[in-house]
Amino acid sequence: MPLGLISIVVPVYNEELNIVSMFERINSVFSKLNYEFEIIYVDNCSLDRSVDEIKKLASKHKNVFGIVMSRNFGSSQPSEIAGINYSRGDAIVLIDGDIQDPPELIEEFIKKWEEGYEVVYGVRKKRKGSIIRRICYKMFYRVFKKLSYVDMPLDAGDFGLIDRKVVEEIKNLKENEVFIRGIRAWVGFRQCGVEYTREDRMRGKTSYSLSGNIKWAKMGIFNFSYKPLEFISRVAFVMTFIAMIGIVYYVVLHFVYDKTPYGFSTQVILTLFLSSLQLFALGIMGEYIARIFNEVKGRPRYVIREIINDNSSRDRNENSHEITNKREE
Repeated sequence: MPLGLISIVVPVYNEELNIVSMFERINSVFSKLNYEFEIIYVDNCSLDRSVDEIKKLASKHKNVFGIVMSRNFGSSQPSEIAGINYSRGDAIVLIDGDIQDPPELIEEFIKKWEEGYEVVYGVRKKRKGSIIRRICYKMFYRVFKKLSYVDMPLDAGDFGLIDRKVVEEIKNLKENEVFIRGIRAWVGFRQCGVEYTREDRMRGKTSYSLSGNIKWAKMGIFNFSYKPLEFISRVAFVMTFIAMIGIVYYVVLHFVYDKTPYGFSTQVILTLFLSSLQLFALGIMGEYIARIFNEVKGRPRYVIREIINDNSSRDRNENSHEITNKREE
């Protein structure tokens, strides 16, 4: 008799070449385990035939489900939340649809979960691909850990297993802009990491551009750190101190020398420097204000256009506006 059900949530965007391969590899993993599994593909409004591939797979396998977003909601985070809300497993595994994270590691996640860990995440010990990208990711995780008010594990992405009771705590959080790996660390519980090598993409093209990665990095930092605001305060204090010294210096200079030297270039440089500091400070405050604006509107995190292979008997506790476009009277 199976020990339980594991839900696999796979965010998808233009991954038609990886849909079937992902299922086959996950199916191979669970053929050796005494667990049932369901796989939930969440399509973020792909431009290719990803939805068609999900429908074909779902027509052949009752444990394959699909969620199709009404539009592209940006990063994979809303897709992961949609999959988490729809899942019904005793534990949920998050894995990207590009198969850069090896599905075979799920077996090791489950072993750690059976040992009593409620959260098991993958730690990217090595990463294949562009050396520039590898360096940038390494730098981000270290900066993120340094700035965050939560103890963030290094080199840990969203790939990992989350116990049902942790999932329920995550579902109870009402914030609109969710950063999964940050929220996962924030809720606590017993956590551990499993090291692995992240492969380069084998099929298809990545949907992450430089601007997209920068936006994603800002979301993590500004959602889990107050230090940019503290930095503004410190800079303001230092600049005020320097300005006071400058004022005293020029007042003394005025009385000591009959002709006080006037430096036009110095004035221009100081004006530009102080103006740039002010704009920088306003930019940081703007990031926080934008997030406050986004949260107070109270809009749903996502809107779903279609559910593939839906089963009305599934036990779901999520809000109706996040699961269908219909409201129960």
